[in-house]
Amino acid sequence: MDYKASAQGVLEAIGGRDNIVSAAHCATRLRLVIADNGKINKEKLENVDGVKGVFEASGQLQIIFGTGTVNKVYDEFIALAGIEGGSKEDVKKAAASRQNIFLRLIKTLGDVFVPILPAIVASGLLMGILEGLTNAIPGMKDSNWYTFFHLMSSAALTFLPILIAVSSARVFGGNLFLGAVVGMIMIHPDLVNAWSGEAVNEAPVLFSIGAYSVRLVGYQGHVIPVIISVWVMCFIEKKLHKVIPEILDLFVVPLASVLAAGAVALLVVGPIFGQLETWVLDGASWLISVPFGIGGFLVGAAYAPTVVAGVHHMYNIIEQGFLSNGGANIWMPIATAANVAQGAAALAVALKSKSKKVKAMAVPAALSAYLGITEPAIFGVNVRYRKPFIAGMIGGAVGGLYAALMHVGASAYGVTGVFGILITVPNSELGLGVWNIINYIITILIASAAAFAVSFFWYKDETPCEKDKVYSPLRGKAMPLSEVKDSTFASGVLGQGFAILPEVGKVVAPFNGKITTLFETKHAIGLTNEAGIEVLIHVGLNTVALEGKHFTALVKEGDSVQRGQTLLTFDLKAIAAEGYDVTTPVVVTNADDYAAVDCICSGKVGFGDEALAVREKEQAAAEATA
Repeated sequence: MDYKASAQGVLEAIGGRDNIVSAAHCATRLRLVIADNGKINKEKLENVDGVKGVFEASGQLQIIFGTGTVNKVYDEFIALAGIEGGSKEDVKKAAASRQNIFLRLIKTLGDVFVPILPAIVASGLLMGILEGLTNAIPGMKDSNWYTFFHLMSSAALTFLPILIAVSSARVFGGNLFLGAVVGMIMIHPDLVNAWSGEAVNEAPVLFSIGAYSVRLVGYQGHVIPVIISVWVMCFIEKKLHKVIPEILDLFVVPLASVLAAGAVALLVVGPIFGQLETWVLDGASWLISVPFGIGGFLVGAAYAPTVVAGVHHMYNIIEQGFLSNGGANIWMPIATAANVAQGAAALAVALKSKSKKVKAMAVPAALSAYLGITEPAIFGVNVRYRKPFIAGMIGGAVGGLYAALMHVGASAYGVTGVFGILITVPNSELGLGVWNIINYIITILIASAAAFAVSFFWYKDETPCEKDKVYSPLRGKAMPLSEVKDSTFASGVLGQGFAILPEVGKVVAPFNGKITTLFETKHAIGLTNEAGIEVLIHVGLNTVALEGKHFTALVKEGDSVQRGQTLLTFDLKAIAAEGYDVTTPVVVTNADDYAAVDCICSGKVGFGDEALAVREKEQAAAEATA
């Protein structure tokens, strides 16, 4: 392909150099951040030579060219645009800076929580194992071994504000150890432990102004106050680094940063945002506890759309809040219902679809969802075909309803799906009874069954539109490629399609498109339509040896043609008389870009009869699941 021409086509379709904020590429995609998305001509962009898909995600315009090709197009693109290329991280930062404030806040929460999830998961699993041992060995709770394992299982939750503070300092670009100090200040032993029940109300009052008062209470189990306090610390630290002389920097900056951030944390941020966080938790608790499981039903239905929107990281705060209040995490089983339901919906697509590529994509995506990673199922399959996604929402709602009615809970967060069984074992400290793990498994089965049933009966393979059809270019008897007496065509090496034993020596255009290849010997011709489908029509087998004899071309390379227009004529009898097989393969040479190329003709075919259906072009969602 002409890489420079493709790069020029992309540049024109996105509105020119002035509309580019940042550019980079990965293994398969050109990644751009665009100043004004309204200037993008998506249809024109999709028709650029070599483009296999276009989509927008996380503030980026991502254009699929494929491995190897994207590097060359990118080099030409950078040169034509006259801009400096960046890394994927540069593009991500540029894209994030252009998102609205809400999405940026949610992304920040995700950046803070994702690195510390292993610690939370480890604590939850240890809690589950410890509780299982105490159920099997009743006297263990009175032993020193119980204390030994309990301190290991509860450490991450007990000192969670410090973990959050360190992670927040990393995200905000401050000193990690100063961030840790801010976290320590907020749970210092001199403060009344926030988990100490009625003692909180009896904590000494530091000062009060009207209705506003500050008590010497710690922030065990709180999230938002810690994150904001560390942000304040990082803001002050970075400002001071710019104005304090280098000789004094080591002494002044840490002292001033920690002192100011600690004061703000305990006097302003903690009391205000701690209360707001409590209200959020109370609201979530109220929602899930709505009578008759309605709250669980609503949360189960809405969970998957929040994953699509990228705002599901905020649930970590809610889940942590449940655990911090001494209760079980009742949000996690509902999230599991939503996740496995999306997996079951994708599995139904895999079983019902006739496309091998759809099956190959949907099966592993479904299994991934059952292990707690839903993006492959949601973005690669369900959102792409819409109905399975809705089926998954229905399954999530039904499963969430059951989980809420049965008060299913967990001893940690960060794990969903099948592995969630490990943190749903009975736990007397959290009020999880002996039926909890059974009800968790039932929740998975109910959500899966409902989503699978709806998806299976509702989903149908998409019917190809007009631009995805290839009509017969000859009149004669159609046959599968496998019956062609030429191993190259019969094996499908050159592409998928069919063959015709012609009755008339004429080849017509199988669709509206452009002539991309015309062999000098005129025995074969290649065309591409507006959707990018590339077709090769090869008249006879080994007829290249005729060196053009008996063939007449009525078009040339670059010509635009209309469906039914005559492209070639050939002397059928003369070719056969010279001992050549006149069987004519018609193949889609870029079949790998599509989920399936289905032959919809058999027996006798005439000029312009429906011949091939090119189905389900693989767009970016299938590739962006990672």
